[in-house]
Amino acid sequence: MEAIQSDPQILGGTPCFAGTRVPVSSLADYLAKGYNLDYFLSQFPTVTREQAQQVLQLALGQLQPEPRRVA
Repeated sequence: MEAIQSDPQILGGTPCFAGTRVPVSSLADYLAKGYNLDYFLSQFPTVTREQAQQVLQLALGQLQPEPRRVA
């Protein structure tokens, strides 16, 4: 199951947790303010732990540098 959806009819296409109206960016906002994942999930009960973990894994994957090929 996809964790993220973007639909022009929902929040103007803002990436949201699939099946919700909760923007994915809200997770980053909560974590940046020092809240943990459990607190975030308690505030947004429509977001599953699996969705949040998948989004975090995707974000961490984007932060990993591309492997360099040495010729």
